[in-house]
Amino acid sequence: MTRLYIIRHAEAEGNLYRRIHGWYNSHITDNGMRQIAALEHRFQEIHVDAAYASDLIRTQTTAQAIVRPKGLELHTDPDLREIGMGVYEERTFGDVAYHEPDKMRLFGVRSPDWNPPGGETFQQVCDRITRAVFRIAAAHPGQTVAIFSHGAAIRCLQSALRGKHPCDTPELGNCENTAVTCLDIEDGRASIVFENDASHLPAEIATQARQKLAAQTAGPALMTWFRPMDMETESRVYYEARKDAWQDIHGSLVNFDGPGFLAEAREQWEQDHRAVECVMAGGEIIGVLQLAIQRDAGEGVGYVPFVYLRPEYRRRGIGVELIGQAVGIYRPLGRKCLHLRCAPGNDLAQRFYKRYGFTRIGAAPGSRVPLDLLEKPI
Repeated sequence: MTRLYIIRHAEAEGNLYRRIHGWYNSHITDNGMRQIAALEHRFQEIHVDAAYASDLIRTQTTAQAIVRPKGLELHTDPDLREIGMGVYEERTFGDVAYHEPDKMRLFGVRSPDWNPPGGETFQQVCDRITRAVFRIAAAHPGQTVAIFSHGAAIRCLQSALRGKHPCDTPELGNCENTAVTCLDIEDGRASIVFENDASHLPAEIATQARQKLAAQTAGPALMTWFRPMDMETESRVYYEARKDAWQDIHGSLVNFDGPGFLAEAREQWEQDHRAVECVMAGGEIIGVLQLAIQRDAGEGVGYVPFVYLRPEYRRRGIGVELIGQAVGIYRPLGRKCLHLRCAPGNDLAQRFYKRYGFTRIGAAPGSRVPLDLLEKPI
């Protein structure tokens, strides 16, 4: 008999930023690293002979919870990947839900009709991950193996072992990050010992528990998306956002240079229309994200001059999605970190940025008022 532990990766950027990351190579979050430490503790006294992971960063990073302390070699297998999302990769869930709600519904119910251009059907995932799991088991008779995969792929496996399509197993739900499923395989047949167990995670670091708590305190998460702002027709939206942010932070409009801010934004927008983006909830503009895409490119820096949400949309878990959008634009350009400025006395913003990986690296040069310069590796 071969025992397999099927483990979902730790919290990754897609989980945090609410972006579609199938085959997109996203990274583990800071909270995900805490989950990996808890997973390592869980397996401290469990013997493991071999370890496999998909060929994506988030599973290989999570696998270190077992391979590092046990001195194992990590084998990678693309058949353990998440479902390929094709043309929807790296878009926000809110973007697809707004522009193609029927497609989002098909994905949500794991429909057999889900077949995105350039992606995979759920049945294709069922076939490949089942094939991979039995192939790995056959290579390790009588041993114990840890296999690191992804949420939808693991659910496809669990459905296939029941002889069902994923659309027919709604009771399985979505497994938690680093949740463990245990299988025993003997004579080519698998038996499920337990499924989706995340008892090693305290509530304060469990992704789903944190999301549930956020929904209880701030309401259900909004499905947000982004589009370039038209600085020819929507410049007033940008101006009013800058004005409101200055007033909120400094308590007055003293030293507020609205025309200067507007001229800077327009210049950056003319260089690249992605530089000034509207944050959208449905068809409504709820915020602004500004990027200085040409600035500091030679130093590998992605500079973020302005991050703004309207007051009624703050403290609702949306702000982190603006960080995700900045990462999504700057990382393909080869940038290694984000830089932004924050007022030293803006305690709410300082706590927010610290929570999501920013650290102070000095005073921001050339600012109209004293500001901290913050950095986040990407």
